[in-house]
Amino acid sequence: QVQLVESGGGLVQAGGSLRLSCAASGRTFNSYAMGWFRQAPGKERESVAAISWSGGAYYADSVKGRFTISRDNAKNTVYLQMNSLKPEDTAVYYCAASNQGDLISVLAVPRRLPYWGQGTQVTVSS
Repeated sequence: QVQLVESGGGLVQAGGSLRLSCAASGRTFNSYAMGWFRQAPGKERESVAAISWSGGAYYADSVKGRFTISRDNAKNTVYLQMNSLKPEDTAVYYCAASNQGDLISVLAVPRRLPYWGQGTQVTVSS
């Protein structure tokens, strides 16, 4: 059974940092693209960042320069380092995995991604 488990969320003041982790089990995701998404109350889910099997990355304009996505294939884990956090970053953050290696597979139609984590809450206070 494939599982994605997020961790690292919490409450932080504006300007602070958090690092989210997404640990995958049940299969090896080294060859597949993965992404981070978020959903704030009353808003639609949005793409935050994605990483291809080879390490190529995509960032939403709202987080570019502040967030960094990375992966450790030996640990089957993807990370999202979030710096200079703003109150508008408050949301539930979800990790998801494609069954293909390219960024487009994660970003094109996220609702069709086969694997999702349960989400982790990030709250940024002003």
